[in-house]
Order: sequence, then structure tokens, then C-alpha cells
Amino acid sequence: MAKDLEMGYLLDFYGEALTEKQREMLRQYYNDDLSLSEIGENFGITRQGARDAIKHGETTLKELEEKMLDASENLEFEKAIEYRELLASVQKIAQKQKITDTAGDDRDIIAMASEGEDAVVQVFFIRGGRLIGRDHFYLKSAENDTEGEILSSFIKQFYAGTPYIPAELMLPEEIEDQEIIEEWLTTRREHKVRLRIPKKGTKEKLVELAQKNAQMVLKNDKERLKREEGRTIGAVKELEKILGLTGIIRMEAYDISNTNGFDSVGSMVVYEHGKPKRNDYRKFKIKSVQGPDDYASMNEVLTRRFEHGLRERQDESETGGFQAFPDLIMMDGGRGQVNIALEVLEKLNLHIPVCGMVKDDNHRTRGLYFNNVELPIDRNSECFRLITRIQDEAHRFAITFHRQLRSKGQVHSILDDIPGVGPARRKDLMRSFENIEAIRNATVDDLKELPSMNEKSAQEVYKFFHQDT
Repeated sequence: MAKDLEMGYLLDFYGEALTEKQREMLRQYYNDDLSLSEIGENFGITRQGARDAIKHGETTLKELEEKMLDASENLEFEKAIEYRELLASVQKIAQKQKITDTAGDDRDIIAMASEGEDAVVQVFFIRGGRLIGRDHFYLKSAENDTEGEILSSFIKQFYAGTPYIPAELMLPEEIEDQEIIEEWLTTRREHKVRLRIPKKGTKEKLVELAQKNAQMVLKNDKERLKREEGRTIGAVKELEKILGLTGIIRMEAYDISNTNGFDSVGSMVVYEHGKPKRNDYRKFKIKSVQGPDDYASMNEVLTRRFEHGLRERQDESETGGFQAFPDLIMMDGGRGQVNIALEVLEKLNLHIPVCGMVKDDNHRTRGLYFNNVELPIDRNSECFRLITRIQDEAHRFAITFHRQLRSKGQVHSILDDIPGVGPARRKDLMRSFENIEAIRNATVDDLKELPSMNEKSAQEVYKFFHQDT
């Protein structure tokens, strides 16, 4: 299933016609670049189930496009014609890129559209000479801001937080402080970065296409984008008001998962501007705690996380995954979990607000524990829904990692029971066969082919799996 640019546009234009679940699955697949397995985990279905659902959504979008095109032919709808031209441009330019661009360059194409205080910036990502994806960003601007000023501000914010900067940025016009921004980007990348305004050829067409798409998004998705902002940034503003804090951008949430104290793991999920930042998620295998002690396990997780971050900051690392510290820590639990976090922060001389996500007897989010007080939350608010999403995501991420470890442990325990099979032969078996079932179906001759195996050990393995036959 190819992740093509055209389908991404269809989702932008016709996504509201899908169910909320279909729309979110396609968004995760095309916009967030999640795998089918990851999407399946998020929705509690199999990989095949995720694939089928996405295929169904794709079919629906394509049918809507066909109906729209038919209508445009018969009734000459201006909007339909615009859509048709844009989709045709996507197909033409994307295909041309695949065929003719052999330079293998990395560049970002940036353009925008604005209306009053609302603006949309569109970014096309070209890697290895191919158009691989795109994203758009909804911005607020001052009444007198020029497009050049808005683009300049966007570039500073976007590339201050992204881990990768390409060699070229293609823009529709000159921007404010262009030379200074080039020098700053070059310093961050440690290689020359150029800002260019293409005047002809495929590059100019791509800039025009990005600009046209920004206009389409601004025109047709304005209300949807505002709703999305309410779900994310608006929800964070509500949270700030409840807690009496300001400037919350990055939030980290933590959870512990185990089975009767075995294979204990910790999870760290990250939300920025009210949206998950999955590249910053981290998982921890508990090393120092024996038995079901969630408080001690959380102490280990938080200590390892922030000590690692402090080391990266001291080393002035630009590639480490722990150096960015949160504006708010969210614990899965109440007073006890919050106090553990505060103890760790005090030990490391860090000052970060900590709140607990308190659940009721039915394991549903009830409120927030902050500064020794439980604060109620309106269950109908976007803030409540955001907290619930964060709490569920931290739990899901921890459970997924725990299941992986538990599955590996079960595999190894089976092999441990085979006479004459030690660590070297277990490793050899797992490396040579896809799973336990494949080992079970192997013949003695198949097993003897392994470097660590002899006739006797191969017989023992075969006998172990066929003793009841």
C-alpha cells in the first residue's frame, strides 16, 4: 500500500465525509506515517484489520472524487474545477519527480496563504530527489504582517524544533532576515543551507502547487482546523488555567506496567502543543526493582530519564533524545506517584511542575492532583478529553512494551525446558527459525544443519516437540 501524495490531498478535501475512526486511521497512516501495526495497536485491532479499514477509507475518498469530477463536467462547479486542477497537478508533478529528478537532493518546498489573521503554511518534503510527503500548519498572524514576515517567523519556529534540516528551502518570495536565517540554519545543520526562490521548471511548479494547496486548505478546512486547534492548543490553554500555569508546550506522561512484578516496564509519552510527538516516546525496562513495586519502578524511570537528559545537556548534544525537558510532568496516579516525581526532581535540582491524573473506581479519569489538591475537570471539556488521551496513550505504550517482553520470555522459557539446549543453542534456534512453530515443524536433519547442533541435541529438540505424537 503506497503512501502517495494524491491520497493525502483527498483526505484533506473529503475527510469530513468519513467516520471519525476512518478519518483518524487515514490521518495516522498518511500524515503521521505510522505503520499498519502501530495503527492496529492504537485502535485495538489486527494489522490486517487496520489495512482493510484504510483500504475502505481510500475507496470512499476515490469515489467521492469521481462524483465531484462528474459533477464538475456537467454543472461546471468552480470549486470542483479547482480541485480537479490541483489533483491533476499533484499527479503530474509527483510523477515527473519520480522520473526526471536524479540529483538525489534533499529540499523543503514552503508556501503559504493568508486571510485576515488566519494563515496556512504548506511544506513539501523532498528527499533523495523524490516528493515523499507534505504537511500543513495553521497559524495566527497580526493584521499588518506580510507573507514574507509570516514565512520568516514560521521557518524560525519550525526548524528550531525539527531534527533534520535539508540543504535547500524553496520559497515563493524573499523573506525577512533571509541571510541571517541562512546562517542560522547552516550553523544548526553544520553544512551550507540555502534559501531559494525558483523562477522556472519543476521547482517553481512545486512552489506554485504548495501555494495552491495552502489556499485550498485555508478556504475549505478553516472550520476543521479551528476545531483541531480547540482539541489541542485550546485544551492546553484550559489545562494552564486549571493548574494556574503558563507557557505549557511540552508535556511528558509516565506509566508502569508489569504482571505480578515480572517484566516491569515504564513508558514516557510526549505531547507538544496538545499533539503526540511519537519520535520522543521512550520505554524503560526496569532493572533495579524486584517484585510489584510501582513507586520504586517509577523512581528508577524518572531518575534514568532526567539524569540522561542532564548528561546530554552537559555534553551539549544536539542529537540526544532526552535533552528536551517538559514544561509539565503528568503522572498516571495521584499523591503517591506525584510525590515520587517531586523527590526525583528535588534530588536532581530540577524545577518542573508535576500533576497526577487521578482515576475513579471504574478506572476513568476523574481529576488532576496538583500542589496537594485534587482539582476537578469538566468532563465535557476539551481539556478533559486531552488528559484522557494522554493517560490512555501512556498506558497503551507501556502495555505494548510489556507484552513484547512477556512474549519473548515465554518463547525462551519453552526452549529452556529442552535437555541439552543451552544459551548458544537457544540463540541459534531463534536466529535460524522464524518462531516456535517453525522449530516444531523442523526435521532432525533441519536441526542438525545449525552450527551449534549435533545429532544428539537435534534429536532432543525434535523429541521435545513431538513427545505426544
